[in-house]
Order: sequence, then C-alpha cells, then structure tokens
Amino acid sequence: MRFAQAVSRALAFAALTACSPAHQDESRPFNAPAVTSVHHGGSNDPISSTARSAEGKPYAVGGATWYGEKFDGKKTASGERFDVRAMTAAHRTLPFGTWVEVRRVDTGSSIRVRINDRGPWGKDSLIIDLSRTAAERLGIVRDGSARVELRIVSGAE
Repeated sequence: MRFAQAVSRALAFAALTACSPAHQDESRPFNAPAVTSVHHGGSNDPISSTARSAEGKPYAVGGATWYGEKFDGKKTASGERFDVRAMTAAHRTLPFGTWVEVRRVDTGSSIRVRINDRGPWGKDSLIIDLSRTAAERLGIVRDGSARVELRIVSGAE
C-alpha cells in the first residue's frame, strides 16, 4: 500500500511541476482566449470571428501611457463620460466599443480594455492610453508608460 501511495504522490508532483509557470516554455507565442460577450455566437457572429485575431501576431506593438483624475467625468470622443475606475482606453483608429487585450512585454501581465476615446497624441511610438485603473492593473502607473502588445479580442458592440 505504501508503494502505491508513493507512486501516486510522485505522479501528482510531476503533473503539478510540469504545469507550473516556471517550467513552461517562454518562447511559446502569446495566445489570448476568446472573450465571452453579450453575443452568444453563431456562424455569422462578428465577435466569434474577430476573437480569433487575439491569437498569433499582435495587432500593434508600442508604448502604453495612462490618463486619470484630470479627465474624470469629462466627455470622451465616443460621447461617454470618462471614468478613471473603468477598464477603458483611448486608441487612434480602433472603433469605439472594441475590446483589446493589452500585454505588457517586460512582465507578460495582461488586461482587457474597451476602446472609448481617441489618443494617445504626441509621439507616434505610443499606441494606447489606458484609464488609471487599467494602468494600475498592468503596473504602469509609477513608471508612466510601458511597452505593450495589443490584440483585438472582440469587435465593437
């Protein structure tokens, strides 16, 4: 009986360590799962087809910055009020309502935000402006900016 318990524990330990992040191949491509939405799918569902773009190559790579309290409550380019606590962002060209996965290149952490404003303006190397809460979750508030990859998760709602 002890032998069977020892073998069982060894197999469980091997399975757990094989799945731990420290043992995963870091050269694997980033693969974001499709996001669920109010749309429930179907063969002609634009969410299902655009969610596939979250896999493979990034839509864009560049700098992310953030904006906060100074703009809280003011109208965004989409017409809605900016809320520093919302998971939203500004992008120069993506349609309003598009959900984007933002992955920080140096740490691998990622968040999902909804595009509701236009920007960032000034430097061409900047590709997205995040709300303060989104920036906090990505860990860029203190530094002010970070290099990120964008992947479109779903189209405009």
